[in-house]
Amino acid sequence: MNIITSNTILYCKKWDETVAFYRNILKLDVHFSNEWLVEFILNNQARLSVANQERTSIKSSSGRGVTVCLQIDDAEIMHKYLQELGIHPTPIKALWESRVFYVLDPEGNRLEFWS
Repeated sequence: MNIITSNTILYCKKWDETVAFYRNILKLDVHFSNEWLVEFILNNQARLSVANQERTSIKSSSGRGVTVCLQIDDAEIMHKYLQELGIHPTPIKALWESRVFYVLDPEGNRLEFWS
């Protein structure tokens, strides 16, 4: 098996708000979009999609059991940026020799940012 790309799909009740969060707050580029699904580019090999549960056979987990882990260049810069936008990240902590913090998207999915 040769995996070319990976895509995680988050099924959402709060689809519009969640799409706006990833597009406008995290500033992720859109790879594909239609009236019920938006696929964002994380990097050349990874995607994160947000699907409207009203149009799918899979319903939202409301963030239960989901953590999207994102390694970034600088946790402190991202933490400050999110705070300035009124997003409430957890305090940065040291974990496994990394700097880590968490934030919830509008659907309740936990995002882990680490550097």
